[in-house]
Amino acid sequence: MKAMIITQYGENAKFESKEIDKPEVKANEVLVKIAASSVNTVDTMIRNMGSDLPLSPVAPALLGMDFAGTIEAIGGNIKDLKVGDEVYGCAGGLADLPGTLAEYIAADSDLVALKPKNLSMREAAALPLVAITAYEGLTRAGVKAGQKVLVHGGSGGVGHVALQLAKEMGAEVYSTGGGEKQMALIKKLGATPINYKTETVENYVQKYTDGKGFDVVYDSVGGENLINSFNAAKLNGQVATTVSLLELDLTQVHFKGLSLHVVFMLIPMLHNHNRKDHAHILSEVAKIIEAGKLTPIVDEKKFSLDDVNEAHAHLESKNCIGKVVVENS
Repeated sequence: MKAMIITQYGENAKFESKEIDKPEVKANEVLVKIAASSVNTVDTMIRNMGSDLPLSPVAPALLGMDFAGTIEAIGGNIKDLKVGDEVYGCAGGLADLPGTLAEYIAADSDLVALKPKNLSMREAAALPLVAITAYEGLTRAGVKAGQKVLVHGGSGGVGHVALQLAKEMGAEVYSTGGGEKQMALIKKLGATPINYKTETVENYVQKYTDGKGFDVVYDSVGGENLINSFNAAKLNGQVATTVSLLELDLTQVHFKGLSLHVVFMLIPMLHNHNRKDHAHILSEVAKIIEAGKLTPIVDEKKFSLDDVNEAHAHLESKNCIGKVVVENS
């Protein structure tokens, strides 16, 4: 089968088209003909950093994590899926799990769920990693109806899903963005937009919470922005983040009695730990989508499998709105 392979890592690394063996399914696996795969920030990190990241496959490597496609074969011990089912999932592209930048993947069925019926393959492929990440962070933070939730980076991959899921959970949602397009998208998705370039944390905390702070802050930006999240949270509030690879002063966390939830959704894939949780979350997200409560935002630029180098460059340019997707057809 055709696959886009990375032969060496580094900032100038390029994917090359290769013919490799079509995978054979083992017990608890499904063979999926891939229709589309999306590019995530972690994919670009692996391409650039290679062995400096403990989750990178050994080169030459088949990268790509998210996919949507149709089941063509099934291994033993599988009851809930069948040949012909349209599915989506996040199942490869790291450690010893072959990725999705190919025509087929033999995926662990515990990492796969039925695709939302009202989405195209392109739209469905945009969702698995970001949807699982958003869902896990919000549920761990205990978001419930009536709360005020702040989402940092509400026009990004994880952020635009977290924003919509928090709204579906009954929260009053606010979200930061840094430009006209980002602010417009945040408003369109049902949250109150906050321009972080023109409004200070102190200003918008006072404006929207009477100075008390938000019940939950979902920080999809993370890093040094976590200080803003701590400042924006209420006393005994909840902060969830997807990026915490840094040294940070936790004084505010202590004096405000905050709970910090770090979401690293790749753990089930890396450690074969509670993988069925991912299938469950994807099934729950599919129900929300089919009820019309969640819409994935896919960047308008289209890329084929042969264009994966350009797709990575587009994501890294920061000029995309929503998810960057690579289609096989």
